[in-house]
Amino acid sequence: MASLTGKIVLITGSSIGIGRESAFLFSREGCTLILTYCKDEKEAADAAEKCRTLGAPEAFVVRLDVTDDENILGAVKKISEKFDKIDILVNNAGVILWKPFKEQTFDEIQSQCRVNYEGLVKFTLACLPLVKETIINIASGAGKEAYPKLTTYCGTKFAVRGFTQALAQELKDIMVYCVNPRVTATRMTGFEGIHPSKVAEVIVNTAKGAYVLESGDDVDVWDYFDDAD
Repeated sequence: MASLTGKIVLITGSSIGIGRESAFLFSREGCTLILTYCKDEKEAADAAEKCRTLGAPEAFVVRLDVTDDENILGAVKKISEKFDKIDILVNNAGVILWKPFKEQTFDEIQSQCRVNYEGLVKFTLACLPLVKETIINIASGAGKEAYPKLTTYCGTKFAVRGFTQALAQELKDIMVYCVNPRVTATRMTGFEGIHPSKVAEVIVNTAKGAYVLESGDDVDVWDYFDDAD
């Protein structure tokens, strides 16, 4: 496995849930963290402070709204003024809606599509000149198997997997992976499911090269932890 000490890691949606737990594990590896949040600056600041206590040489916080093109470009500009590279990009920000498709509104559909897929793609493009080693996109088990009442969400996560596979074919010097959790105990799911620290462990191990993978591969969390863990 490769050492992550000194690597610069950018994690979107890192003030809570999977992103927050991932930031903590990367900090223990001696990484510098770039944390993004959309709404709650205090949560992000608290996460950054804990990253520093866990061993991160630096934890830089920037606001990111992946549904806002100008904000995406502005956030990347701030990051580029502070850092000359991003070794590892973890696209984690996402939203979910449990509702029959016929009851979903246009706004609810748009929100899921823009955050889960369009924003991920645009932010990746904006960051690409800085990214040097690895891109890890967080999709879902719902991006491999469809579920009722998650119609739009499933569509966005299937799309993330397709994007990951296609991007891996284009980028010859950057490894691109898709980590797929099942239901995870975060705010989005009412804190039901596997603990987010388990998903974070898979993300960090993927970045370290702990698994035998090719660029574009899926990394299914349930291959390493079952839902009871």
